[in-house]
Amino acid sequence: MICRKTNWRFGRAVNLSYLLDTCVFIWLASLEGKLSLPARQVILNPENFLYLSPLSVVEIEMQFHLGRLKMKQAPDQFVAHYRERHGVETLPFQEPAALSLAKLPPLHRDPFDRMLIAQAISEGLSIITPDAKIRQYPVRTIW
Repeated sequence: MICRKTNWRFGRAVNLSYLLDTCVFIWLASLEGKLSLPARQVILNPENFLYLSPLSVVEIEMQFHLGRLKMKQAPDQFVAHYRERHGVETLPFQEPAALSLAKLPPLHRDPFDRMLIAQAISEGLSIITPDAKIRQYPVRTIW
C-alpha cells in the first residue's frame, strides 16, 4: 500500500507523492546537476514521498548489461544504496496500472515510460521527468 500524502496550499489540495522517472533516479544518484530546480526542490523537500517503480529497476538493469549505462556498482547495489540514501520507496506495479496501459494513446513508444505513465495515473501520483512526451499524457509532471 502506498502512502499518498496531500497538503492544502492556497485553498487547494497539493499532491506530495511523486514517482521518479528512471533517468531522474540515476541523475539524483550521480549528482551530475542535470535535475531542474523544481525537480530538486520537490526531491529535497522532506515532506514529500518519493517512489521508484520496479520497472525502473528493470530498465537500469537492462541498460547496464547492454553497456549503455556505466556505473561503479552492480545495479542491485546501486539501486538499494541510492533508494536508502534519498529515502525513495518502492512502488509495486499493480494490475490496475497494467490493465490501463492499453487505454493510453500511442504518443510515446518507450514501453517503460508508458508503464510508468499508467502506474502514475493509476496511483494518482505526479511523475518527476524531463521527458516532454510524458507531459503529453493526462498525468501530472514536475520538471
